[in-house]
Amino acid sequence: MDATVIIVNVLGWVGMALLVGAYALVTAGRIHGTGLAFQLMNLFGGGFLMVNSAYYGAWPSAVLNLVWVVIGTVGLLRAALRSSRVQDRGQLLDPVD
Repeated sequence: MDATVIIVNVLGWVGMALLVGAYALVTAGRIHGTGLAFQLMNLFGGGFLMVNSAYYGAWPSAVLNLVWVVIGTVGLLRAALRSSRVQDRGQLLDPVD
């Protein structure tokens, strides 16, 4: 087995573990579905599985995981915007010396 196949297989298994782990952690109430950990786990899990699926020609799965990556990216962007709005509000509420 060459190095490329090993890397692609490892990415597939890690991606699967990230997606299942993210779902399990949210279901168990250990992390929030809108939190950074959940979004990153979904983003990287979907990306890794997309690479694996495309390598093996499983195009429906590759496209599904591309959509998963887009959703994860949108979730991260929304979280960043939400965080910057909260910081901006905090600066407005800080007392002036």
